[in-house]
Amino acid sequence: MGDAAGEITSSPNVPDSNESFRTSRPDIVGSDVPDAPFPIKLSGPVQHGFGRGSKDLGCPTANLPDDSLPPMIDAGTGVYYGYAQVTPSDGSSSSLSDQDVCVLPMVMSFGWNPFYNNKRKTAEIHIMHEFKTDFYGYDMKALVLGYIRQELRYTSREALIEDIEFDKRVALKSMARPGYEKYTTDPFFTV
Repeated sequence: MGDAAGEITSSPNVPDSNESFRTSRPDIVGSDVPDAPFPIKLSGPVQHGFGRGSKDLGCPTANLPDDSLPPMIDAGTGVYYGYAQVTPSDGSSSSLSDQDVCVLPMVMSFGWNPFYNNKRKTAEIHIMHEFKTDFYGYDMKALVLGYIRQELRYTSREALIEDIEFDKRVALKSMARPGYEKYTTDPFFTV
């Protein structure tokens, strides 16, 4: 069982990735507008994660603190899509460009990341933008708008990377619909 911050004391039951799942995935998911429980709002300072996203997978991620995750608990583990924004903490100087602080598309893995045998749930957000600098300690807001797929156990890094790249394409196509694009100007974000 887990607590509100995502700690677990037993291993999660996560299905294995298989080729039939991987070849039959849709490239657009969700209805034309976000359905309940979406949108889900997450926010907090960006923290150092495990350092695997960029190095191992070519997909840098920003991690939120455990105390920002309770809104996701009822949504379940898996891969999600939405928008995110990184901004400097109040009163601090910033090395981020104007493009870096825009509301940008994101994909998020929420769960145990079974390929790495995590012992607690994490929310690892990949913002689909090329940042020129790290933004640890900056504030991040994420508006989760939809679900892409369940969390899977991978037997190879290559299969995981291939699915991550597919997840990114699914997210972008799914959010290209007017019912999702309007969330780029949601009052939750800093304009």
